[in-house]
Amino acid sequence: MSIAILTSGGDCAGMNPAIKHFVDYCFNNGRKPYLVYDGLEGLIDNNIKLATHSDVAGIIHEGGTKIRSSRSKRFFEYKYRKKAFKNLQKLNINKLIVLGGDGSFKALHQFYIDFKIPFVGIPATIDNDIFGTDYCLGVDTALNIIRTATDAIRDTSSSFRRACVIETMGRECGYLTLISALTCGAEICIIPELEYDLKSLKKKLKKELKNGRQYIVCIVAEGTKQTQNIQNWLENELKIESRTTILGHVQRGGNPTVYDRLMAAEFMTYAIDKLSHGLDEGVVIVYKNGLFKFQSIEYITSSPYQINQNLLDMAIGMTK
Repeated sequence: MSIAILTSGGDCAGMNPAIKHFVDYCFNNGRKPYLVYDGLEGLIDNNIKLATHSDVAGIIHEGGTKIRSSRSKRFFEYKYRKKAFKNLQKLNINKLIVLGGDGSFKALHQFYIDFKIPFVGIPATIDNDIFGTDYCLGVDTALNIIRTATDAIRDTSSSFRRACVIETMGRECGYLTLISALTCGAEICIIPELEYDLKSLKKKLKKELKNGRQYIVCIVAEGTKQTQNIQNWLENELKIESRTTILGHVQRGGNPTVYDRLMAAEFMTYAIDKLSHGLDEGVVIVYKNGLFKFQSIEYITSSPYQINQNLLDMAIGMTK
């Protein structure tokens, strides 16, 4: 059996450990591993290579994805999907594994409908916003990068009695912001999932500043588009000097944490075993309530992801 792996959409730390484990586990179990470079675009352009151990040697500690990624508009056209299928046929590749988000899963699901190529999707996105799973590959590394940055920014803010506004990634989902605010001791947390009351925050923080507070840490999700407004509010309403730091794509890179490396290996082991035992459809492997499970694409895409309500409740004090 020949299996090909590709990474699609946004990259994240944890992809390279997954790719390395894919190659090693396939060889150890008599499977032929193929690497698809440049994601869905690579499928179309036949940028597909039979893997060797040298292809993945020394990548387990690297962020990003060694086989690169893409966002492909062409793949949504049947003629290009057919071209991709013919490329796989020439190499006798009959199974796929994709690391990505729900957009990537939908693309491979359509590919399965067209040409009946079974696949397993592994959730890999720092936004951690895929319905049906508690964890997506890469989120732990991103959170640790935000923690390191926030701790460092807090140091200098306290030295000058400033407020710091830190913008994290997260479009519709505020998971990174919320967890970072809770674990870094932020005073303000602005995410799409929670309403905030600046009047109440002003009253509370003015009292704290009067009673000796030296600095304020505010973490904002990029999707709220409120970063600059919050800095202006801090300076105009609380009369405290403020600085903004937009972390940006630094959150996507960096050395994968131990947890992301371990989860990459577990995700991949289950995925390859599932394909090896006669899987004849497209599924996604999820991690829910401490267990690995396989879910249908229909289920994964049936509802938007929602942050655990208990976590949201813990952040109420940072919003009003």
